[in-house]
Amino acid sequence: MASQTNFSIRAAQPEDVPVIHQLVRELAEYEKLTHIVTADEASLRAHLFSEPRYAEAVLVCEDAGCVGFALFFHSYSTFLGRPGLYLEDLFVRPVFRGRGYGKALMVYLAKLAVERGCGRFEWSVLDWNQPSIDFYRTLGAQPMGEWIIQRVTGPALEQLAAQPLRAGVERA
Repeated sequence: MASQTNFSIRAAQPEDVPVIHQLVRELAEYEKLTHIVTADEASLRAHLFSEPRYAEAVLVCEDAGCVGFALFFHSYSTFLGRPGLYLEDLFVRPVFRGRGYGKALMVYLAKLAVERGCGRFEWSVLDWNQPSIDFYRTLGAQPMGEWIIQRVTGPALEQLAAQPLRAGVERA
C-alpha cells in the first residue's frame, strides 16, 4: 500500500532526462512497441526543457530511485473554451505496481489540471490493456466510444505536408 511506502512526485528536471528515456523504453517494451521508438535523450531534453516547451513530465520516486513517470501536455477544447490536460504516457515499473503510485500520479495531474483552469483531463489506453482500463474506471474515467483517434505519421505525414495548398491560399 502507498501509505506504507514513502515516495514523492516531482516535476522532472533536465538532469532526469536519462531516467525518463529509460522509462519510455520500458513502457514501449511493456506495450510491445519498441520497434516504433525513435525518441532519444536529445529529443526529450529539447522538447521537455527548451522553448517552446512541448510537454512536461513528473516522476514518482522512492528510496530505490525513480520508479515511474507521467508525460503530459496541454490541449484545447473549443467547445469548453478552456485548456485541457492530455496524458500521453503513464508508466510505473512492474515491480513497483500495487503501491498506489499510478493513482497518486493521476491525482497529482488532476490537481494540476484544476489549478491550471483545465476543463478536462484526457488520455488514451490500448484496447488490450484491461488492467489499465479497469484502473481508470476506478478513477471515474469514461470511455469516449464515439471518438476514433486518427493519426498521420512518418511517410504519410511527409506526403501530406508536401501537397500544395489550394490555389489562391497562402501560408501566413
